[in-house]
Amino acid sequence: MRAIRVHEFGDPEVMRLEEVSDPNPGPGQVVVRIATAGINPVDTYIRSGQYARLPALPYTPGSDGAGVVAIVGEGVERVQAGDRVYVSGSVSGTYAEQALCGETQVHALPGRLSFQQGAAIGVPYGVAYRALFQRAEVKAGETVLVHGATGGVGIASVQLALAAGTTVIGTGGTEQGRELVRAQGAHHALDHRSHAFLDEIMRLTEGNGVDVIVEMLANANLGNDLKMLAQRGRVVVIGSRGTVTIDPRDAMRREAAILGVIIFSATAAELAEIYAALGEGFEDGTLTPVIGRELDLSQAADGHRAVLESGAYGKIVLMA
Repeated sequence: MRAIRVHEFGDPEVMRLEEVSDPNPGPGQVVVRIATAGINPVDTYIRSGQYARLPALPYTPGSDGAGVVAIVGEGVERVQAGDRVYVSGSVSGTYAEQALCGETQVHALPGRLSFQQGAAIGVPYGVAYRALFQRAEVKAGETVLVHGATGGVGIASVQLALAAGTTVIGTGGTEQGRELVRAQGAHHALDHRSHAFLDEIMRLTEGNGVDVIVEMLANANLGNDLKMLAQRGRVVVIGSRGTVTIDPRDAMRREAAILGVIIFSATAAELAEIYAALGEGFEDGTLTPVIGRELDLSQAADGHRAVLESGAYGKIVLMA
């Protein structure tokens, strides 16, 4: 089968399309014939060698994907060959025509969703759910600011926050992105590059500030985030690409909390909660992934460059 392989950490060009052996499942494992793989920013950090936990070389990138179950190993009961599924984690990597997964990493893909949309679920929706409900403990009636709402995680956060009964403010750096945020149902869509952004947030919240901020680029925004919080507000940090200077007094006077999120730190029980809850939303239409760009598997390097560009718009996927 074809698979992207990384033999050394480095720039996107270290990813090479190669022929490798088909995977075989052991007990409790499943082989999925991948139709589409999802690209996440964390994939780029791992590929470059700038992540806390790195795989042994060589490896195939990717933890998200969707396709059809090809083979099930001994003892597997949740799925069977022929089932349409999405993947939230993989033993062998999803940038490939087939992926070896643990049984708990494979979930039923509702018929209303395409394989492209299925590849946009695992990390984006898993991180968004963990950030909002397991870390920030969002409650109905609160105000949520999704700071960078136009990418995969941002769109998922908007949809989940709306479903929870909150007032949602989403931001985007382009008018096209802000139109996308409005289309998802956000109550307000703002330009976070505007000099009047902070004033606009305070006006919309009648001077009270927001209860929760879902932050995609903390190194650029965290200092100002703390100034926009309501009393006992929470900033949930999903992404950061460097260090940042803050004034701790901004957090102190609000008794605010800064919470970090890494989906790979979730326990088995927390992951089970996440994907059980998400399954309901995908079935009833509350949650619908948005695809921004489709690339061939051979264009993985282009995808890794694009996912880090400003002005994110939907999910970038690879067609296997």
